Amino acid sequence: MIYTLFSILVFPGLLFLSIFGVIAEFIDRRLYARFQNRMGPPWFQPVADFIKLLAKEELIPEEADARMFKILPVFAVAAAVTAFLYIPLWNTASLFSFEGDIIVVLYLLTLPTLTFFLAGWYSTSLYAMIGAVRTLTQLFAYEVPLFMGILSPAILADSWSLEAITRFYGEHPWYALFNILGFAVSVIAIQGKLERIPFDIPEAETEVVGGAFTEYSGKFLALFRMAIDIEMVVCAALLAAVFLPFGLELHPVISFVIFIVKLLVIIFIMSLMRSIFARLRIDQMVNFCWKYLAPAALLQILISFILKGILVR
Repeated sequence: MIYTLFSILVFPGLLFLSIFGVIAEFIDRRLYARFQNRMGPPWFQPVADFIKLLAKEELIPEEADARMFKILPVFAVAAAVTAFLYIPLWNTASLFSFEGDIIVVLYLLTLPTLTFFLAGWYSTSLYAMIGAVRTLTQLFAYEVPLFMGILSPAILADSWSLEAITRFYGEHPWYALFNILGFAVSVIAIQGKLERIPFDIPEAETEVVGGAFTEYSGKFLALFRMAIDIEMVVCAALLAAVFLPFGLELHPVISFVIFIVKLLVIIFIMSLMRSIFARLRIDQMVNFCWKYLAPAALLQILISFILKGILVR
C-alpha cells in the first residue's frame, strides 16, 4: 500500500512528472527559441511562471459552472499522471501491467483533451467556446491516425500489453524498423493532441485569445499548464516505449538514463516540427489528418499484418 502511494504521488508519479514536465517545457522552449535564432528563456522561467500563476487571483465567470470550472484541471492532471504508470520505464515491466493496458493509456491520454473542451464549454465565454469546439474538432481528426499508428506495433508483437510489446521488440530489435511510418504518423498526431504548432488552432492567441483557457487564471490555469507539460512527457514516453524499446534489458539505472535520453530525442523532434511549420486552419488540419495521416497509419497496419503473416509461416 505504501509502495503504491509512493509510486503514484512521488516516483514515477505526480512529483517526478511535475518536475520533469517543467524541465521538458524549458527544453522545448529553449530549443524552439534557438531554432529561431533567439536566446530563449532562462532555466527557471517555467517555475517562475507556475509560481506567478499560483499567486494570482482565481476569477470565475458569473455564468460559468463553478464546480466544473474548478474540478476539470484536477481531472486533466490525474488522467495524465495515471497513464504514465502503465508505461515501462527502466525495464520491460511497468508498475501496473495487464493485457490491454495500451488501450487504457490511449484512453487516459484522451481525457485531458476532453477536459480542455469541457473547460471552454462550461466557461460560457464566446472565445473559450470557440476554442473548445476547435479542440473537439481536432480530436476527431488526429485520434484515429494516432490510435492506428501506435497500435500497429502491437499487431506485430501479438499483444495489447505495453510490457509484452517492449519485451518482443527488445528480443527482436530489427522488427522496429518496420514501424518507422507509424512512428512518423504518431509524432505528427501527438503535435495535434498537445495543440502545438502547426496544430495550435484551439489556442491561437491572434484569433481566440487563449482558446478554451481564456477565462482561466490563477492556480486553475497553472494546473492546466501542468497537465499539458505532463501530457507531453507521457506522450513522448509512450512513443519511446512502443517505437524505441531499446536498452530496457540493461541495469535499471542505465536503462532509465537511456529512457530519459529517448524522451529528450522525441521532444527535440517535436520542437523542430514546431519551429519549421506555420499554423494551419482548422479545415486544413482535418483534411491533412484524414487525407494523409489516416492512410499512412492504415498502410503501417497493413505492413504489420503482412510481416506478421510471414513470421507465422
